[in-house]
Amino acid sequence: MIELEDVSYQINGKWLVQDINLTIKNGLLWGFVGPNGAGKSTLLRLISGELIPTTGEISFFGKPINSYEPKELARLRAYLQQKRDINFPFTALEVVLFGRYPYLNGTKETTSDIAIAKKALRNVEADAFTYRLYQTLSGGEASRIDVARILAQSPGLFLLDEPTNHLDPRHQLQILNLCKNICDEGKTVITAIHDLNLASMYADQLLMLKDGVSVACGSPKSVLTQKMLTETYNISFNIIPHPNGYPWVMPCTKNF
Repeated sequence: MIELEDVSYQINGKWLVQDINLTIKNGLLWGFVGPNGAGKSTLLRLISGELIPTTGEISFFGKPINSYEPKELARLRAYLQQKRDINFPFTALEVVLFGRYPYLNGTKETTSDIAIAKKALRNVEADAFTYRLYQTLSGGEASRIDVARILAQSPGLFLLDEPTNHLDPRHQLQILNLCKNICDEGKTVITAIHDLNLASMYADQLLMLKDGVSVACGSPKSVLTQKMLTETYNISFNIIPHPNGYPWVMPCTKNF
């Protein structure tokens, strides 16, 4: 379980996140949605422990996040950043093996670590790239390798910042189905996502942010309403009920 109590973050006199209170239980897929600059990435970085709240406290599994040693924290949570650049000639397999670092204690990867990494590559349908140089991959192919890396890390909490960026529709669905499978195992996934329809289809719970403030929190049906979307994104929307029960969100072309 992850708990955020009155969490705020300020930099250079500007509040990027303000007064966030949240309890995230195991086994759920959470989506953070909102316009550019709403605070989604900042909130993920705070939950990951990369940033320290200006005010408030974040707890993992009953302990303050700052009470964990770095390697201990890395075994509990994995964080996939939005911007992911690797400038050295590593193969895809070597990049995925970075996820095993918290378990190595200064030793070389074992055959077990390599097997875990190769399984992660298969899970994202990227095993054909195992020995390809990461720098030679397309944006979508590299994104799948990055997801495989955090799978190999084997945490209980996955923090994903725009994991479907650069992916074609098939692989977007594949990654999000994988996220649902992770949650079915009792683990937790939190993802910042711009595609409101993918969020509607896959998320159990949504947190909608605007200017660093929580404006709505709950099920996709309760959050993705015409009124709330219009107020948050400053454009009008049509909401169409999908046959599977979730709201289908369509921006109105008359906005422009």
